[in-house]
Amino acid sequence: MYTLLGSGQSRTFRILWMLEELGESFDWLPEAPHSEKVREHSNLGKLPVLLVDGTPLTDSVAIMTYLADSHDRFTAAPGTLERAFQDSLTNQILDEIEGAVWTSAKHSFVLPEKIRVPEIKPVCQKEFARSTAKLAERARGGYLTGDTPTVPDFLLTHCLNWARTAKFPDAPEALVAIGERMRARPAFQATVARLKG
Repeated sequence: MYTLLGSGQSRTFRILWMLEELGESFDWLPEAPHSEKVREHSNLGKLPVLLVDGTPLTDSVAIMTYLADSHDRFTAAPGTLERAFQDSLTNQILDEIEGAVWTSAKHSFVLPEKIRVPEIKPVCQKEFARSTAKLAERARGGYLTGDTPTVPDFLLTHCLNWARTAKFPDAPEALVAIGERMRARPAFQATVARLKG
């Protein structure tokens, strides 16, 4: 049994979406970061937290990877060259793309105002443009790893959505097209409807 903790306006969206894709039933508690309930399971107080039969899992990418592996969907098999490529894309997105958007967000509204450095935001946008161009060079088809979506496609789409909200420059067309395909999926649409509902 799955219980998901976290606001849908956070990285929790990734898990809501993947659970919808998998057709798994789950309880959802839309907790805020650092809430008492979240801190019971995550000493960092960060979102999301997925309880699997009561055992807490933290970090959205670790949770997506666990779900993909345990349901044998949206992933290459562990120990294969295909999986190594998939994982390298996931880490590239985390390090280079999410890192740029998250750093900009921290200096826009997350950190206390007195320690924000607004001048870093244009640097983050340039890093995002450079990093998305490099990622686009590695895409192997209609999705990042080929003809079917895998974990990095979910991560990329969420980061592209976040970047658009933050008024970052558009990513290269190959990545924009992947994002459009991912957002057109019924499970993505159902997740958005759940948040509005």
